[in-house]
Amino acid sequence: MQRLYDFLRRHPTGVDGFWAVVLLGLTCMAAGHHGMLLRGLVISVALCVVVALRRRMPEKMLAVAAGAGVAQVVLDVPPMPADFAMLVIIYTVAAKSTRWASRAALIGGLLAGSLAQMRWPQSGASPLGNVAIAVFQTVPFVLAWVLGDSLRTRRAYLAQLEERAARLEKEREAQAKVAVAAERARIARELHDVVAHNVSVMVVQADGAAYVLDTAPDQAKKALETISGTGRQALAEMRRLLGVLRTGEHKEAGEYVPQPDVEQIDDLVEQCRRAGLPVDFKVEGTPRPLPSGVELTAYRIVQEALTNTRKHGGPNTGASVRLVYFDDGLGLLVEDDGKGAPQELYEEGGADGDGHGLIGMRERVGMVGGTLDAGPRPGGGFRISALLPLKAVH
Repeated sequence: MQRLYDFLRRHPTGVDGFWAVVLLGLTCMAAGHHGMLLRGLVISVALCVVVALRRRMPEKMLAVAAGAGVAQVVLDVPPMPADFAMLVIIYTVAAKSTRWASRAALIGGLLAGSLAQMRWPQSGASPLGNVAIAVFQTVPFVLAWVLGDSLRTRRAYLAQLEERAARLEKEREAQAKVAVAAERARIARELHDVVAHNVSVMVVQADGAAYVLDTAPDQAKKALETISGTGRQALAEMRRLLGVLRTGEHKEAGEYVPQPDVEQIDDLVEQCRRAGLPVDFKVEGTPRPLPSGVELTAYRIVQEALTNTRKHGGPNTGASVRLVYFDDGLGLLVEDDGKGAPQELYEEGGADGDGHGLIGMRERVGMVGGTLDAGPRPGGGFRISALLPLKAVH
């Protein structure tokens, strides 16, 4: 059955040809009973050709059907099975052809029933009865046109929906690319401050080591160790920076400011509490110095998550923030019990109007080689968890 369906879909003209042959056979059978003349056979063949070629040339076949109908009336060829082709071509033209052809088919359908009744009136029927029969014969033509026009309207509507969906998909992809590019530029500016800070520390330590090299060798040695550790960290941050800066960016004045770290998460939580959002904040494990990029990433993730909770959690919403120090990583868990914002909001535009939701979070976490998991929380609310690899700074 599926193969038959696929064949019919791939060869619609062949299917029409098959039905044209069937219609011609029925007409010939009827002709044997009623003694149809050669002119009737010619008209029948013309109408069957209309059925066979209706998809390829709907407007031309409409003209052929109209000509065959006029010839049938003029030559006094009584109604026959081949006349069914007129219904088929009216439906086809209404569904697939131009508007003027569709209107012409409707007019022809409205006239066909009346002309047939006038040419071959029912014997013994009253004038009012003949009018009723003419109206009754017109109904199938009108229904065929309405069905075809409805199919045309539906196809146009579906085509419009598909076009709109394709356009929205392209716009979504473009917005996502713009969001990623903007977020990378923002991260690059922030890492610029981190690297600049590390280099400044190295310069200060180097000057100090040179100053006490002769008088206090131990202090000079410690300063050199600090320079070594800071330099390695600066190189790592610089590699990440170069990985982000695949395209150029324009520096904007006033955007380079000191960036927050993990210790300021407590101040961020207190600020949320003062704004009316109850936040439970806990630190587990032993705090230790972290790479500047990791600290900045951790702070921004908590900031974005709590902002989303304030804006979309609804009334009586609570949140919790867990900061866990592992031996080789820093774990973050931010949860709320509110109604939550749609996943698309986090993906597309963020909730604070400044970042870009999960797009920005993933970019930040990827910068430090970590992992991020975000989604609805069982029982309601939203959960964001991240694992950021770290190395203690000596």
